[in-house]
Amino acid sequence: MSTILKTLLIFSWIALCSFTLKSDAEGGIKTVVIDAGHGGKDPGARGRISREKDIVLDITLQLARKIKAEMPEVRVVLTRASDKFVDLDERSNIANRRKADLFISIHCNSLPKNKVSPAGTETFVMGLHKSDENLEVAKRENAVILLEKDYEDKYKGFNPNSPLAYIMLANRQNAYIASSLNFAGKIERQFKKHADRSSRGVKQAGFMVLWQTAMPSVLIEAGFLSHAQEEKYLNSEEGQDQIAESIFRAFKQYKEEVEEN
Repeated sequence: MSTILKTLLIFSWIALCSFTLKSDAEGGIKTVVIDAGHGGKDPGARGRISREKDIVLDITLQLARKIKAEMPEVRVVLTRASDKFVDLDERSNIANRRKADLFISIHCNSLPKNKVSPAGTETFVMGLHKSDENLEVAKRENAVILLEKDYEDKYKGFNPNSPLAYIMLANRQNAYIASSLNFAGKIERQFKKHADRSSRGVKQAGFMVLWQTAMPSVLIEAGFLSHAQEEKYLNSEEGQDQIAESIFRAFKQYKEEVEEN
C-alpha cells in the first residue's frame, strides 16, 4: 500500500470518528465507570484453572465496594456486574452516557502455550503501539468484536487483525492522554508498592474499548494467566483483594490530585 493511500486512509478514519470532548479533568471525579473485561460467551484468556472473565469480575466488584465504602460521594457504574456479554462499543457508550470522569477497564493477560510466559502487571492507555508485543495484546483484546453482530458496520470497517488499522486507530488520540498516563503510572506504582507485583510498566496501544471514551481511560492487565504461579495468585481471594486495593489506592491518589488543582 502506498504512503499516499495510507495517509488518506488515516485522515478519512479520523474524520469519521471525531466527536466533541469536554476539557480534561473538568469538575473533579464524581463518576467512575469500571469495566470488567469479556463475559458471557467471551471467556477471555484461559489459564489452567481459571478464566479471565471470572477473575476480572471479582476484582471489579471488590474495587467498586472499596470506592463506595470510603467515597460515598462518588457514583460507581459497572459495565457488567454478572457473567454477561457486553459489546465493546457499549462499554464506552455506558461511560459516555453517564458522563463519567474516569474509565477503568480490567483484564488479565496471556501468551500462547508454545511461548514462555512472563509475569507482571501492565496498564495501557490509548495510543500507537511501540512494540509488536503491545500490538499483540491489543489484537487479543479487540478480537472480541468478531463475536458481535454487524461488527464491520459498527466499527466502521475496523479489522482487529490488521496492523494498519491500529495505526489509524491510534491517530484518533483523545484529549485525555496526559491524565490517562498520570493515572496509569499511579496504578503501576501501587501494584509494586502494595501488592508486590512485578510491573511491566505503562504502555500505549490501540484498544477499541478505550477508543471512544470521552474521559481519562486506562486498561489494566492485572497479570498473566499463562504463568502458573501468577494465575494461582490472581485466582486467590488474597490476590484479587491486593489487586483491587492497589487500583483503589491509585484512584484515591488521582482523585485527590485532580480535585486539589
